[in-house]
Amino acid sequence: MFKTKDSPLSLETRDPRMPARSKLVTRYLIDRWAEERPKKVFAKFDDTGEEWSYATFRELILQTAVGLQSRGVKQGDHVLVWMPNCREQIRIFFALNYLGAVYVPINTAYKGGLLEHVIAVSDASLALIEASLVERLSGVDLGKLDRLIVTGGQVDNAPLPVETYEDALLPHSGTLEPLERTIEPWDPMSVVFTSGTTGPSKGVLMSYMHLYSNAGPETWTFVTEDDRYMINAPMFHIGGCGPMFCMLARGASIAMVDRFDTATYWDSVRRTKSTVAFLLGVMASFLEKQPPRPDDTDNPLRLVVMVPLASNSKSFSDRFGLDVFTIFNMTEVSTPLISDPNPEARGTCGKPRDGVEVRLVDEHDCEVPQGEMGEMVIRTDRPWTMNSGYYKMPEATAEAWRNGWFHTGDAFIQDADGNFFFADRVKDAIRRRGENISSFEVESEVLAHPDVAEAAAVAVPSEHSEDDVLICVAPVEGRELDPAQLIEFLKDRLAYFMVPRYVRILNNGLPKTPTAKVLKHRLRTEGKTPDTWDREAEGLRIKGERFRTTA
Repeated sequence: MFKTKDSPLSLETRDPRMPARSKLVTRYLIDRWAEERPKKVFAKFDDTGEEWSYATFRELILQTAVGLQSRGVKQGDHVLVWMPNCREQIRIFFALNYLGAVYVPINTAYKGGLLEHVIAVSDASLALIEASLVERLSGVDLGKLDRLIVTGGQVDNAPLPVETYEDALLPHSGTLEPLERTIEPWDPMSVVFTSGTTGPSKGVLMSYMHLYSNAGPETWTFVTEDDRYMINAPMFHIGGCGPMFCMLARGASIAMVDRFDTATYWDSVRRTKSTVAFLLGVMASFLEKQPPRPDDTDNPLRLVVMVPLASNSKSFSDRFGLDVFTIFNMTEVSTPLISDPNPEARGTCGKPRDGVEVRLVDEHDCEVPQGEMGEMVIRTDRPWTMNSGYYKMPEATAEAWRNGWFHTGDAFIQDADGNFFFADRVKDAIRRRGENISSFEVESEVLAHPDVAEAAAVAVPSEHSEDDVLICVAPVEGRELDPAQLIEFLKDRLAYFMVPRYVRILNNGLPKTPTAKVLKHRLRTEGKTPDTWDREAEGLRIKGERFRTTA
């Protein structure tokens, strides 16, 4: 049995716009539901059918928190977490926040310069890492990191002192020391890295109020305390850790599934009794392209959130017997646009929800007329409901928040009915199958090749959905570039989803403005030219690593 030394405290705040701490701060939510709903299932695991009640969940979190505390983790500390979805990561996420510490997850595909960058920005001295990833730390500047706790096996020749998860975090008993102070709704709970645009990836500083507002009960009103949300997105994305926390805020339930798989998706839905799920448009397309079955409507899902909205949303709704919603959201914001169920406007991202102001502006932040394209800027009527800035990046924060509005970097068009439609990316980012990709980071690694003089990464439409990556390169004078060899070079330097599909070689250099700026819009418009090399057409497919998903 694990205990705390906390004394009773008021969980109410003075500002009526701010929910009580018991509604949105992890520590107090866990204590509250363990007392009010001890037998209700919080988490169900698809692989084994195991269930954690709220009472069991609290015991597991307290056990892990005692272990973290014994290893020096205290309120306000940043702790790096680098592992795939697994029971251990769920415990670590919530235990860190139970201590008032800050959860800093990073993508399991990171390596090389990008990995070094996020470690430096994290400000963490402790990292909890999947054993198979430790070797990637070799040769990388480890910043403030001075010790590791590993899950999933033993590690030899680690660059820092190592303990196993079992030895470090699973003591048989213990008592948590009292907090230095009450954890507040505006305190940081996580730093989640999102793609850079014209620079390196940025760590989004998220408060409890921010994540609560992102998809919590006052924002996604169509999801209730009686629902079970299927989570198959990685916890280093807002799509994984966000819904997990927001279902806790409801006193609701989650189902943990290894990953999206077209062939087994509906079996997982039925086994876990999931009632709510998130689907990328490409996922919905894959599911609908499966041969119809007589039991298609015999599933517990009552709604899906589909992004982007597929043109066949009505047929998807009819075939599988559920409602379809769509939204616009980012790690930095809190779902400013939400549709009605089964929207009829093709391609809509929804309309502004209550509590959010949305404008479309030109490059001078002046509002554009209805029907014209402009960058979406946002503000909310409550404090802390969006990001608290980019951690350790004050210039990027100031640029994004200029004139008192958050600039999304995305261009939209609004119709006469108030629907918003995504038009283009103002920022120079690429989105491939749910992953944001920084063109800057792709270009940096391409330019590390000794035969590359210039490089520009741009998005080109994918036949599946969203984008594929095209890298346009100019060779060093007197040298030749082999596209296949360039891809082999990049495989060990880039996350698998960042490796370009297309390579276009421009022997006379990239097109530029009179001030020597690369004309990316021209390259993007030209897209896949006849001389563009396609690695998938050559049979070269690159997939992510498979990890264990349970202890």
